[in-house]
Amino acid sequence: MIISIAKDRCMGHGRCYAMAEALLTDDDEGFVAERGTSWEVPEGLTGQAEAAADACPETAITVRDS
Repeated sequence: MIISIAKDRCMGHGRCYAMAEALLTDDDEGFVAERGTSWEVPEGLTGQAEAAADACPETAITVRDS
């Protein structure tokens, strides 16, 4: 599974990293630190990736099969 976070859509609500503490972190400004990137979700964290995407009000996070 691949997770992608659109930098231009992230507004810093923090819901994503609250739902996926083992996968996402916040930066000094409160945005998800991984915004603007895509990467393979580690095994065992796919549920967190999906929860983070579902929690984002701007739909800045997408997950797809690799």
